[in-house]
Order: sequence, then C-alpha cells, then structure tokens
Amino acid sequence: MTPLRAPKQRALLFLLAAVVPLCAPRPASATIKYRVSLAHAGEHLFQVEMEIPSPAPGTQVAMPAWNALYQVRDFTYRIRSPKAVISDAANGGEQPVELRPIDKQTWEIEPLSAQLAGAKDDSRAVVSYAIQWNDPGPFNSQLNDHHAFVNFAEILMYVPNRRSEDTEVAFSDLPPGWKLLSELPAGHGAESFQAESYDALVDAPVEAGKFLSFAFDNQGAHFRVAVDATEWDKGLLEADLKRITSYELSLMGGPPYKEYTFFFHIGPYADVGGGGMEHANCTAISAASVESAAAIAAHEFFHAWNVKRIRPRALEPVDYTQEQKTRALWFAEGVTSAYASYALVRSGLWNKGHFYDDLAMQIGELEARPARQWQSVEESSLDAWLEKYDDYNTPDRSISYYNKGQLVGVLLDLSVRDATGNRKSLDDIMRQMYTEYAKAGKFYDESGGIERAVEEIADKPYGDFFHRFVSGTDAIPYGEFLGLAGLQLKLQTTNTADLGFWPQGEPGKDVTVSSLEPGSPAEIAGLHDGDVIFPSDNKSSRQDFAAWLRARSIGDRVALRVRRDGQESEISFLVGARQDRQYSIVEMPQPSDQQRRIRDGLLHGTTD
Repeated sequence: MTPLRAPKQRALLFLLAAVVPLCAPRPASATIKYRVSLAHAGEHLFQVEMEIPSPAPGTQVAMPAWNALYQVRDFTYRIRSPKAVISDAANGGEQPVELRPIDKQTWEIEPLSAQLAGAKDDSRAVVSYAIQWNDPGPFNSQLNDHHAFVNFAEILMYVPNRRSEDTEVAFSDLPPGWKLLSELPAGHGAESFQAESYDALVDAPVEAGKFLSFAFDNQGAHFRVAVDATEWDKGLLEADLKRITSYELSLMGGPPYKEYTFFFHIGPYADVGGGGMEHANCTAISAASVESAAAIAAHEFFHAWNVKRIRPRALEPVDYTQEQKTRALWFAEGVTSAYASYALVRSGLWNKGHFYDDLAMQIGELEARPARQWQSVEESSLDAWLEKYDDYNTPDRSISYYNKGQLVGVLLDLSVRDATGNRKSLDDIMRQMYTEYAKAGKFYDESGGIERAVEEIADKPYGDFFHRFVSGTDAIPYGEFLGLAGLQLKLQTTNTADLGFWPQGEPGKDVTVSSLEPGSPAEIAGLHDGDVIFPSDNKSSRQDFAAWLRARSIGDRVALRVRRDGQESEISFLVGARQDRQYSIVEMPQPSDQQRRIRDGLLHGTTD
C-alpha cells in the first residue's frame, strides 16, 4: 500500500485481506446475499440489506473494526437504523426481530431461537441498515453524485462463524449513465458480483460511475484499467503500465492470475486520501497526475506477489476485530518499495540518475530521524498501529518500515550479489520465497523465514546482517555497501531558517501552530501546538501570514499575538537555524570489474 501523507508523502500501510478462507467448511448451497442501493447518493448513504439463509438460533452479525489502514476505525459509528426481520417462505410471512448489541461491532439477532422454532431450511434473516461514506482515496469508501467507490469491508456486515460461505452482492438504483466494475465474477443477476467467501469479497473493491476504461494483454494476463480523472493522458498511462507490468511479470515468472484490474482516481486527490491499496487481483490508486499514478502502480502491482501471496504467518487468518501485528512489514512493504524503484529504472521510466537520487533521498530520510538509534525496523513494523497518532510519527519517536525496509532490501541485494560474484540477487530470493511459500500454500515465519531464504540463495550465514540492521539499530555503513557496486555516498550540509513550528493556514484565514519542535526558540518563548497566531502589528501587507512566516530568515525577530483558550498574549523570538543534510550518490570513476557488474545488475536486474 502507498498512502500519501504530508509532509513526507511516504507509503505507510496495507490491507490484511485473507487469501485463505477462515472458519468451517461452507454448507452445500448457502449463499449470503447483499443488496446495496445507491438511491441516496446525494446524502452519501449506502442502503444495505444482508440476507442470511437458514440462520441458526443465536446468529450474530458484525462489522469489521478496521480495513485498509492500520487503524481501528470502528465503521459501526457510520451505521444508521439497523434492523432485522425473519422471513419464512413456507409460512409466507416476515417477523421483525430485535438486533441486540453484543459489543461495539457485533449484534445478535434476537429472539431468533423463538422465531425459528420448527422453521424450515428456507427461512431467512434479513438485516438492513444505512451507512454513510464520502471519504476519498483507496483506503475509504465514497458515495456522492459524481461516483461511488466501495471497499466492501467498510460497508458490509458479516456472520462471524459463516465467513467461508459463498457471497453475492447486487447493486440497485444506479444514477443514469453509471456503470460498475470489480475484479469479481459476475453474479446471477444484473449489476451483481459473487465471491467464494466474505474474505474474497472484501478483497475486491467496486468502482461505480461514468469512469473511462481501456484494456491490454501482457504475458498471459488480461489487464483492465478504470480511470476517474479530471485531466489525464491515456497514451502515457497505458505505456507506463505496460512497461511496469512487463518487468514485474518477467521478474516473477508470469502472472498468478488470469485478469488484473487497475482503478485510478487521478486529480486533486494527493492531499486527501491519495496513495495506493493492493488487493490480490487488483489495485486502487489515487494520485494528482498520471506520472504519480504510474509510480504508485509500480509498488502496488508488486504486492500481487509480495504480501498478497508471499505472506507472513502472523497475518493469517485475518482478524477483523482487532490489530494483527507482525515484525515483517519491513519486507512486505519496504522491500516492495525497493522493487517499485527497481521496476521504474529497469523498465526505463527512470534513468539511473533518478534511481540514485531516490536511493539517496531514502538515506537522508532515515538519517534525519533520531529514532533510528533505538527503534529497529522490526519494531517499527510491530508499531504500525500507532501511526494514527501524530506524536508517534515525529522523527524522535519512530522510523518508517517503508523507508528503512527499502534500504535494507537494497543492502541485501548488494550483499548477495557480492557474496555470489553477482550470480545471485534479491530477485532470486523473491522467486525462491514465491515457490517455497506462495505456490505451496504456506506462509513464512516473520524475519526468520526471510533470513533462511537469503542464506539459501547466498549460501552463507546472514545472522549478523539481520541482527544489526533488521532486529537491531546499528548505524548502516552506506559507503561499505554502496562501494560493492562502485557507488559513493556524498553529503552536503547547509543552514536553513527554522521557525520551530509549521504555520498552518490559508490566505485570509486564521493561522495555527502545528508540529512545534520541543526546545525550539518558539517553544521556549511560550508557543503551544494549536495556538492561533497573528502579526503583532496587524499590517494588511501580511494578509497571507503563514507564507510571510515561512519566508523569514535566520536571526529575524518574529513578534506574534497568540490566542489560546479565549485569551490573547504576545510573544517574540528569534528565527533559529537547522542544518539540512543533502545526500547524493555518484559512480566511482574506475570501478573494479565486479563492482561494475554488480552496478549494472542492480540497475538492469541481471546476474552473471
């Protein structure tokens, strides 16, 4: 997954959608059916009916507590007017029954035992409710007059002990001119889809609206592309996708699916829900431009192998009720980011300078976070569920498993190439894990499973590497690793003005204090996060006060009026300085033969 989150716009989280169905074997012909009406698009309300065949006494229904992001978001708060009826076709009647809350996400259909006493197998429980969504981006659901995008786990309840049964969802009341698209088999009726289980159903989103589309075939797979966009270049997007899919399909030995769908929302999305969300046979991507969308696609498409099929055991089976923690997100997400950059340079969408710049930027990002000295990339993986708290994301509190995981992936690649005389690489490790785990229906044991795969390919121990850079917090000797490929890391430092906080606000509106740095002159002077600030002299030339503040120089005195809790005061402080460290990667002028071969292998995905 690659959400875009200011200010770094880095990828952060991914969906733990189950690949292997959970629960008991499915009854012979049971199908849990859903009907979703879009009649109230202007009110952002999905109207849902859930039909449960042959309900047993004590049947419960539940709403997932989380989906797509590593955040418990409690989707039940969006539900309105839930109710239930029992329908008995043999007696030709419906009987309203109570939905009794069990916890914040679960209800029991009561008094079901009395209603079903002596009932035949053709009885049905029908649960109905409305649920409101109008949040953009691939990690949410949205319904408005323009379009609908549906992550099913965010709008559809499930029966906890019947998740493995067949499901079917039918849409109705589509606005004129709207169409539907999903990477699910067609259902038995018009505008419907079916899946072999609830888990399979919720791993395939739906786009509804007047989107544009095109298709292409590549290496035995059929690709469909749906685009909802303000402005976009079809030729550019199609060409980029063909290059990306060609490289990654060749890398992994062909497609693990017959068909794959890209859903794109291209336009002003980057600041409100942009990024990408992977699924087994599709991905949903929101981006500000075609170029950005293609870059995200390079990451999300590789998830079809790494995460969706090559999976850590800790993520199986999926649990919709609570957090699922794993130490392996550095590999699942970070190494996928490494392959996104590989796909872009090896397919020709990037030149080698762009690849070096991106790698140097990753180094700079990690080195700018003091937390790298005490939080390992495994610990960062475990703590993913804390990312919804702003304080957790500060540089002195955490690192990103995307960022360091990408670096560790490249370091592993360089190390294995060096250890084997460039005869093996990270590519071989990925293919080995795909064969050993995914194709065999197995899951790997956290970082230990990855380490064993590396040792098998490199034919040497890698315990020290994993101890230092995966479970440990040793400083990374970048020069040593980059030198294996005839590369050098350069560092340039400059002093830049630093207010000590971020002035949040638009022209003509209040400016508030955000991301106040502890110990900065502004904090020492008495400024707090959330304070509303004004220029002390109220000069009209400072109408865009936030921009004026950001333009101050080192040593300038800033005088402010501060409003807090209904009270106003004045403070002043001198603008401080921070040392910006700019990293770059350059090629050695006279590399050895092996260094040159490793460098070429890194850039082109080749071995000797």
